[in-house]
Formats: sequence, C-alpha cells, structure tokens
Amino acid sequence: MNRTGLFIALGLFFVVGLLFGLYPELDIKLSAAFYDATHKTFPLKLNGAAGFARDAAMWIAWAFVVPSFGALIWKAIRPDRPLLVKGRTIVFLVGTLALSAGVLTNLTFKTYWGRPRPVVVTEFNGPQQFVPWWDPRGTCGRNCSFFSGEGATAFWTYAPAALAPPHWRPLAYTAATVFGVVTSGLRMAFGGHFFTDVAIAGLVTFLVIWVAFALIYRWPRTRLSDERIDAALTRFASPLHRVLRRSRA
Repeated sequence: MNRTGLFIALGLFFVVGLLFGLYPELDIKLSAAFYDATHKTFPLKLNGAAGFARDAAMWIAWAFVVPSFGALIWKAIRPDRPLLVKGRTIVFLVGTLALSAGVLTNLTFKTYWGRPRPVVVTEFNGPQQFVPWWDPRGTCGRNCSFFSGEGATAFWTYAPAALAPPHWRPLAYTAATVFGVVTSGLRMAFGGHFFTDVAIAGLVTFLVIWVAFALIYRWPRTRLSDERIDAALTRFASPLHRVLRRSRA
C-alpha cells in the first residue's frame, strides 16, 4: 500500500474511464466474446462448475474476515478478555469490506445507477438499452450493473494481502490481483457485468483500502493502536455484559 500502487490505480482509473467513456462500444465487444449469438445466451452461466467457482470465490473472500467477526462476537460476550484478533486488523478488514463491497456498491451505485446488465441489453437479445459506465440514466430499477459487488469483494482481498508479512506481501498482492481478475472474468462470462463494472469495482476497492491503510497504520495523526481499540470495545460492550450477567443471576 505505497504511493506507487496509488499512482498505478489512479492512472488505470483515468485510462479505463476515459477510453470506455469515449468508446463505450468496447464494453459490448468484450462481453460479446462470452455470448453465443446462435443460442442467444451466455453459455457459461448454465455451467455448474463455473457457478460453483463463482460461489467459492465469495466464500474464500469472506473467509479472510470471518475471524474478525468472531473476535467481535467473543468480545461482546466477554469484554473483560482481550481481543482474539488485533484491533487494527478488525477495524481495517471489516471497515474496508463494509465500505467497498457494501456501502459504495450495493447501497449506493447499484441502487441509484440504473445501468442494465449485459444479459438484459438489446445487443444480447434483451429488452433494455445499453448505456456507458458514466451514465446513471439507464432503465434498470434495482440491483443494477454498475459497479460489481462481487468484483469489489474479490478485489477486497488486497486488504488481507496488505497485512501479510513484508517478505510475503508481493506474492499476496499478486494472488489478490489474479483472484480478482478471474472472479471478475466469471461475472463477465455469465453476462452479469460489463468490463467497466468489474474494472472500476477493483480500482475503487483498492483506493478505499489504500486510504484506510494509511489512516489506520501509516499517518501519525490518525494512526490507531490495538490497545486503544481493545479498550474502546471493552467500554462499549461492558454495560450490555453486566445487564446479561444480572439477568442470568
């Protein structure tokens, strides 16, 4: 999570946004590579193995954050005990996943950005009109195409990669990139998203993680400590713990 990574992400954001903004038909051409015009469908969406791989990708991504959720639950039950997972790790992983794959994706863009998915546009035998990535005026009513929630979740694995030991970190970043690209490719192959949906999902997620890492770990004015987070959670959970203990007594 250094400045080089930030500059690369911002550069890609500029190139992808500008290129597909000026030539939106590129999205159609890339999705057409997965479309069977003879049978008028995206064949891979009917493939059981591909469907399992899609589900498995989400399980893998969520597996990285499950220990943090478990530590929070245990802390709520026993606030007098120290956290089982480092406080900064919990804040970083839970916060970035909630923001990138939850708030920004499903609660914001996919709700109010009416871009139809490839599978329902006229170019692929659907009823709705294609719109470029920058146009929110599409006819999709809910759970729309821009930008990809599953793509954001897959690329969110940059967050646990950022916490890997320094000598393993380049390999972890590479694995997260491959994981995000393959998962996003499956979404395109199913007709669920255009290229810009998954590309921008990955770039937005990376930027969220970069800023969160700087706030929590790097910048002195905002840097947190595990002890402060543990103490704050103890203060928050203790009143409920005392109420439950009295009720059991």
